[in-house]
Amino acid sequence: MTKFRPCIDLHNGRVKQIVGGSLSKDGQGLETNFESDLPAGYYANIYREDNLQGGHVIKLGGGNDAAARQALAAYPGGLQVGGGINLENASEWLRAGASHVIVTSWLFDSKGAFLPDRLDQLVAEVGKERLVIDLSCRGEADGWVVAMNRWQNTTDLFVDAATIADLADCCAEFLVHAADMEGKCEGVDERLVEFLGSHCPIPVTYAGGARSFEDLATVDRLSEGKVDLTIGSALDLFGGMQIQYSDCVAWNQQS
Repeated sequence: MTKFRPCIDLHNGRVKQIVGGSLSKDGQGLETNFESDLPAGYYANIYREDNLQGGHVIKLGGGNDAAARQALAAYPGGLQVGGGINLENASEWLRAGASHVIVTSWLFDSKGAFLPDRLDQLVAEVGKERLVIDLSCRGEADGWVVAMNRWQNTTDLFVDAATIADLADCCAEFLVHAADMEGKCEGVDERLVEFLGSHCPIPVTYAGGARSFEDLATVDRLSEGKVDLTIGSALDLFGGMQIQYSDCVAWNQQS
């Protein structure tokens, strides 16, 4: 059964919900749906109290380490962490309380070429059971391609059956943000959800575009319960009007 997975997105040390495609390196043109006056630890405590598993803390750029550490300390072993993860700091984040580290951009060179040797090194350092590979992607005419550097740059790695099969042996889970949908509350990418449900042999979480409580049932149906769903901007916890957090907690409890 599809589960609701919580998130804490951090930008400049604050909990925010943004339109994913607007997040450039220089911060120009950033579209923010929500910015909280409450610290990251506040949200982590809520997730801990409600026994929500497998949520993720994403550091969107620099200046977020302290906030991420606060969240992990509030819910040790209950949250994954991503954003700037590499061979040098991955173990440190696990020691800080993360259940898993999430990696994307470090697996590519500056031009977007996939570097499988780096993945091998990271697996050797932390173990595949503590690693989540982020296949956040942008849509193309015939499918999807992984995007790196805050989803601004596309890579040479396609999100297709061959990629999924190859990488599934190297990690515990996949995280897939549909970057074109992220923060827009225009509905999930149903074709991508169905694809992930058909091809992912390990747990996978989809994020991007959720706009109603019924999206949980939609993802459950399209993926035959194999894909979990993260909800951000539409959630009342983050200022949204479309989905009540309490309903999502109750959804998880019914299984």
